[in-house]
Amino acid sequence: MQLGMIGLGRMGANIVRRLLRAGHECIVYDVRPDAAKELAKEGAVGASSLNDFVTKLTKPSAAWMMVPAAIVDQMLTDLATRMEPHDIIIDGSNSYYKDDLRRANALKPKRDSLR
Repeated sequence: MQLGMIGLGRMGANIVRRLLRAGHECIVYDVRPDAAKELAKEGAVGASSLNDFVTKLTKPSAAWMMVPAAIVDQMLTDLATRMEPHDIIIDGSNSYYKDDLRRANALKPKRDSLR
C-alpha cells in the first residue's frame, strides 16, 4: 500500500517509520525540507513541494495530514485543489472537532460531484 504523509513532526515521522517497517511505501512532505530528506534516508520517498508530493502519489491517492492546528485549513485547501475525485485526505491533525465538521462540509460538494 502507498500512503502520503504531510507533516513530519514527532507523530507524523513515527507513523511513517512504522508504515515503512510494515512494508508500505510512503511519500513524505513537510514545510521543513530536511524532515523529508531525513525520512528519505530511511526508505520513504521525499517530496520537495506539495505539487511534487501529489504527483508522486499513485491514483487513487491517499494523503494523511499531521500538521499543527493553526495551518490545517490552509494545508487542506492547498492539498484538496491538487487532488482528484476518488482521492482520499485523512486529517489526523490536532484541531477542534467543530472545525473538522466545517471542513468536511466544505469538501462535501467535491465528493458529491462523483455521484
